[in-house]
Amino acid sequence: MRHIISILMENEAGALSRVAGLFSARGYNIESLTVAPTEDPSLSRMTLVTTGTDQIIEQITKQLNKLIDVVKLMDMTEGPHIEREMMLVKVSAVDKERAELNRLASIFRGRIIDVSDKTYTIELTGDGDKLDAFLQALDSTVILEVVRSGVSGIARGQRALRL
Repeated sequence: MRHIISILMENEAGALSRVAGLFSARGYNIESLTVAPTEDPSLSRMTLVTTGTDQIIEQITKQLNKLIDVVKLMDMTEGPHIEREMMLVKVSAVDKERAELNRLASIFRGRIIDVSDKTYTIELTGDGDKLDAFLQALDSTVILEVVRSGVSGIARGQRALRL
């Protein structure tokens, strides 16, 4: 099963490396990873997506909690949450393709953020399924480059990951 684990950790050199090392040493895969400082500059929030049985996820969370850099963590999939991912897609946009690409971006609530005489760069935000659907809707021959941020997530309601 897919799990989104959100980790509040010390914003120090090597912290990310220790988390990644924990996963690689045990043969677990990280499907997606995002890290950024929080409102407190001494803390970072890491959001990682992994898959595994309930027992494997329990083992992962116990091992993560043992790391000295980890202050607190939460398995977002244990309750209602919001997850988003950002994607930038550079596409070939010439002649009549331009209007079709503009229409498609609009349908998916994307924004064209860069225009040249032969390309568009489209920004799209949403869950992974939405981003995948957008890529499938494009003719694969027009895709020049794709960059995805990975999942960011936050719990709904009063539930929060904080000190």
